[in-house]
Amino acid sequence: MSILFINGSPNKNGNTAKLAATILANMDYETLNLVDYKLYAYGQKFNDDQFDEILKKMKAADAIVIGSPVYWHSMCGAVRNLLDRFYGPVNPGALSGKKLAFVFQGGAPLDWMLEKGEYTIGRFAKMYGLEYVGMASNASEAQALAGKI
Repeated sequence: MSILFINGSPNKNGNTAKLAATILANMDYETLNLVDYKLYAYGQKFNDDQFDEILKKMKAADAIVIGSPVYWHSMCGAVRNLLDRFYGPVNPGALSGKKLAFVFQGGAPLDWMLEKGEYTIGRFAKMYGLEYVGMASNASEAQALAGKI
């Protein structure tokens, strides 16, 4: 099984990556750090944009784990930007048959912040045909998700 971890944190080895590693312990997976890609905002068109490369990796994976730190009460801009970029060029159901887990962590996020992030990622999963297996915001939730990938 091919697993792709998309890390939205600018800290490649930070808490978001560590929480994803808990879910993916003893599994082989590829990490895609969004900070290493030129992913322009929805509506912008530049020749060096790498959205298609990211999408190709997502389509090749059997399971995807998207990770975001909680910034300004929501998911980080890099992950939000990735989700926004799907609108238009990617057909609904384009990722059907793949599993999706969400890592969403931060320094003492409030319940409403976590609910907001999970709602967004759940809607994304539904629109693009992914089987959403859940969200982890701490180590115990990450361990529980491990068996669902």
